[in-house]
Amino acid sequence: MASTISLKLRVEGMDCGACALKIETAMTRLPGVSDIDVNYSLQSLSLVVDEDRTSRQAIEAKIRALGYALLDPSKSATSGPHIDVREATNLTWWSSSIGRLVIGTGALLILAFAVSYVEPSWSHGAYIAAALVGLVPISRRAIVGALSGTLFSIEMLMSIATIGAVVIGQAGEAAVVVFLFAVGELLEGVAAGRVRAGIESMIDLVPRTALRQSGSNVETVPVGDLVIGDTVIVRPGDRVPSDGTVIQGTSEVNEAPVTGESVPVSKGPGATIYAGSINANGGLRVEITRTAADNTIARIVHMVEEAQGSKAPIARFIDRFSQWYTPAAMAVSALVVLVPPLLTGADWFTWIYRGLAVLLIACPCALVISTPAAIASGLASGARRGLLVKGGAALEMLGKVRTVAFDKTGTLTVGRPQVTDVIAVEGSKDDVLAKSAAVERSSSHPLGIAIVAEAEKQGLEIPKAFGGGIATPGKAMMARLKSGFVSVESPRHAAEQGAVPKDVKNQIEVLEGQGKTVVVVCESQHLIGLIALRDEPRPDAADGLAKLRTLGVRAVMLTGDNARTAAAIGGALGLETRADLLPYAKLAAIAAYQNDGPIAMVGDGINDAPALAASSVGVAMGSGTDIALETADAALLKNRVGGVAELIVLSRATLFNIWQNIALAIGLKSVFLITTLFGATPLWMAILADTGATVLVTANALRLLTHGSSK
Repeated sequence: MASTISLKLRVEGMDCGACALKIETAMTRLPGVSDIDVNYSLQSLSLVVDEDRTSRQAIEAKIRALGYALLDPSKSATSGPHIDVREATNLTWWSSSIGRLVIGTGALLILAFAVSYVEPSWSHGAYIAAALVGLVPISRRAIVGALSGTLFSIEMLMSIATIGAVVIGQAGEAAVVVFLFAVGELLEGVAAGRVRAGIESMIDLVPRTALRQSGSNVETVPVGDLVIGDTVIVRPGDRVPSDGTVIQGTSEVNEAPVTGESVPVSKGPGATIYAGSINANGGLRVEITRTAADNTIARIVHMVEEAQGSKAPIARFIDRFSQWYTPAAMAVSALVVLVPPLLTGADWFTWIYRGLAVLLIACPCALVISTPAAIASGLASGARRGLLVKGGAALEMLGKVRTVAFDKTGTLTVGRPQVTDVIAVEGSKDDVLAKSAAVERSSSHPLGIAIVAEAEKQGLEIPKAFGGGIATPGKAMMARLKSGFVSVESPRHAAEQGAVPKDVKNQIEVLEGQGKTVVVVCESQHLIGLIALRDEPRPDAADGLAKLRTLGVRAVMLTGDNARTAAAIGGALGLETRADLLPYAKLAAIAAYQNDGPIAMVGDGINDAPALAASSVGVAMGSGTDIALETADAALLKNRVGGVAELIVLSRATLFNIWQNIALAIGLKSVFLITTLFGATPLWMAILADTGATVLVTANALRLLTHGSSK
């Protein structure tokens, strides 16, 4: 009977694309292994295995044979949303396998140098011993890799070059080459660890314990034990243990660790609160709405991990290029060795030496790491600022978009009506607003809620209503106040009752022409005022759209709302609008715009999901529905329109960084290739050129981690 299980393994020492490709190739050759997902940025390996055909122990043995270590294999299988990277990032460099190789090869090199100083006649033998002993773990990995399907590996190039140098009598250089190779691999690991540390910092945002309340009893429990419906106490200065809803208390909460928003947000009963945010100055009782495995931080970490595991098109191209680049480089090295002596009678020693140097210069590490290092840094940089991108392909596409299509409600606007105008026909504006708020206080209608909120915002004294309000659906809401019966009516209903004079009708038409909804306030069947409401643009919408225009990106609004309202919002924001669009019509509009180039769709609702999926890249507002967030390729946790421009700038910076890295890798190798053919590059400098290129490329990619940090 088949026993198929899913495994997630943490692989120490897998720090570049070449390492990941080697492990992936080895796993594909094992029977019963499928769904292989290798993520070198996180040092993780996920796969599905039929244990009747290949045991877990066989998989772990194969990984160790390739020269990598497993971190706590007893905990390798996991069903959680992500692997805890803290296990790897807490390791010191000298305790890792590559760190021990650096120390060992360095000690052997120093010992050989000391022997040559004390007894020069022994120097050659001492350097041979240092080179070959240091080469043992490298050549073993080369052989196992070749047997597992990866013939042209970096370890194979190193083994051939080192043995060749020893054969032609350059044992000292061979020993230096082995040491520098180990140092280069160590530096790659340190750089990759910087990216993993970014994810570790996100995981550490969530506290390990929480104060759970049950009746009058309060106990400290692990965050993982919290279930939906639990009540927790969050004291001033505490981090919120998981997503929830405030049920008691008022406080300012710092959500910067989650959304990147620096200004504290006021939270009271009914407000949503996120895991990892920091309570500032008041005690809160919070009802848990998501478990630890599914809270905001866990979902962000999971999205970033998945994104770093996915490859951009340019990364896939580099992978394909490197597969034939390495054997081609070995062929060129062989030609350098053979052609001059055979055709011109040149010195064999000289050209064997130069051919070996070419072999070392041709190591593809810098080229292979050029793209994924930049992508990983770009994704981590965005996540720190509340810009979540679900993979390298989406990050690459964002920089190429020529048009951005926005939904209106909840995307360009705040998603709820707000009072824009209060017009007093009799009495004062405050009197009109206060009386209408008294009528609407018991209403759950969005317009009524907005009227009450505006009255409270202005600090008005709201009269008491006797007996509660009486609703006539779609027409009016009435309540008895101390001054008499007051009603809040639709203009049509008020006109039918004969309460709207002609000049007031003209005012209503003007307000409605601006895309506003108007209600008529009457007292004792006598009109006393008008209140206009509209779902207003987000505070940063105009600025965010201006930034897109500065980037040369066209902005359009696609909405299912009526043409009058759409034109009013579009006119205020200065962008092209298309209204009365049902979901299928939005798809047609997206397809039409795609004829002019890649298009990004920005939305937040269930009705936006098809358009998000159909666009070149979909972007969801962080406050949107779950289906919109799942369908989109990116999410804006700050709910800011300006975040779209920030995503495009980040993408373009990442793409520019990638091309810089490729130019650095190929340019540096080309220079050293020329100097090698002219005999100016010794072996140790050849491997230093490869190591140097790798370090430069990685350091350049890590600059993206600080991109936008000053904004």
